[in-house]
Amino acid sequence: MRSSTSGTGSRANALWGKGGKRANALWGRGGRSSLIATVAALTLIAPLAAVAGGSPAADVGAGTFVSADLLAKAKQNPGTKIHVIIQSSSGAADASAKVSGIGAQLRRRLSLIGAVAADMPAGRLAALAKQPGLTITADAPVKLSGSLSSSTQLWPYASGVSGLWGSTFSPAPQAPTIAVVDSGIQANRADFDGGARVLGNVNLTSLPNNSPGDGRGHGTFVAGIAAGSAAGAAGAAPNARILSIDVMDDSGKAYTSDVIAACDYILANKAAFNIRVANFSLHSSAKNHFYNDPLDRAVEKLWFNGVFVVAAAGNYGSSGGPSGVLYAPGNDPFVLTVGAVDVGTSVYRYDDSVAPWSAWGYTEDGFSKPEVAAPGRYMVGPVPSTATLVTERPDHVVSLGYMELSGTSFAAPVVAGAAAQILARHPSWSPDQVKGALMLTAAPLANAGNAAGVGEIRAARAASTGAPPNANAG
Repeated sequence: MRSSTSGTGSRANALWGKGGKRANALWGRGGRSSLIATVAALTLIAPLAAVAGGSPAADVGAGTFVSADLLAKAKQNPGTKIHVIIQSSSGAADASAKVSGIGAQLRRRLSLIGAVAADMPAGRLAALAKQPGLTITADAPVKLSGSLSSSTQLWPYASGVSGLWGSTFSPAPQAPTIAVVDSGIQANRADFDGGARVLGNVNLTSLPNNSPGDGRGHGTFVAGIAAGSAAGAAGAAPNARILSIDVMDDSGKAYTSDVIAACDYILANKAAFNIRVANFSLHSSAKNHFYNDPLDRAVEKLWFNGVFVVAAAGNYGSSGGPSGVLYAPGNDPFVLTVGAVDVGTSVYRYDDSVAPWSAWGYTEDGFSKPEVAAPGRYMVGPVPSTATLVTERPDHVVSLGYMELSGTSFAAPVVAGAAAQILARHPSWSPDQVKGALMLTAAPLANAGNAAGVGEIRAARAASTGAPPNANAG
């Protein structure tokens, strides 16, 4: 069980890794490099040139890492085309130069992480692996973290965000912009003041089956939970502006490289749009250690540059025990990962429970996730009437333009909106402090163990915290 929070903000339980209480040596204050060095020392890692079965792979260049799953796939099917992300220790230009001449087709430069995305014959992977200084991983399909169910709309009160809405006589301070990396947004609806609060609908998907706005419906729903303002359907931060970045096609598919490109766009436009929060209600389908994963590296660039990153834990959990949190970006130790809670039939926590499908447990690197949980089951939110979600599940439409959905996809934007509300009141706080405030004030759930992290968020209490701990420092 959890212990109380000490004055330094550390919690003495398994949340902070397999060693129990977080140690300065593990988290440190040197950013990502200090953490990588410690994890590398504490984690038993397979040899970089090993394939899934443990047999030797082709020779690799000095300092080069190739995903074992990718090597195995290439060996089994050398004639197929594979989608890869190639990171170079010398930057994107070097990565681009090294993929030329091996029959690869360059799809996107990912300057944010010094990488390129390319399509190449699987049989040429061994030749690319001989180049030095590369990290080669799959440009894996990205999955949404939402499923379908029904709603009661108690969540704004159960999570405490309603206490931050303000009133006519005491309006809430202006919240910063929330970037929603998803399937787009139907901007011209009452939920977003007819589009007045939507700063842009940026299309970065590489896939062809993508309608203008939001052909899937998932992104509109997520944005509505984070920052909707329609009567009777207010989101967590109803006055926040929204930047929509569309990385999904109409079936809900995306490339990891497109999500990384979204991170690049957010960082480049952070100051112009006052982006302080980014929501990722999605996850990769490829397992990697966080220090090799290109998407983890991209979201960390946001975090270390002052953007609070919220990631859905995923919907592959089981009531039978921990599933682990195995995919980027939810597996990253710095960002805040969110699990889903069923708020029951009241605003009180006595009947709250972790949704049985909400992923939880250790990452590949031994970090316990999620850190917190928020309402994510039986949620009602806006969806375009022409979206594929409506076509697939018309029985979940509750009224014109609204559906009932469940998933960690919809718990994450509750926290994204709460973070925007906190930053409206504490604009000087860093992402580490916002994370610390949310964790410090979270309410433990009975019999949940670590499935809800340290507990269910209490947004109003988090916003009233005087001096929050740095959650990413011992």
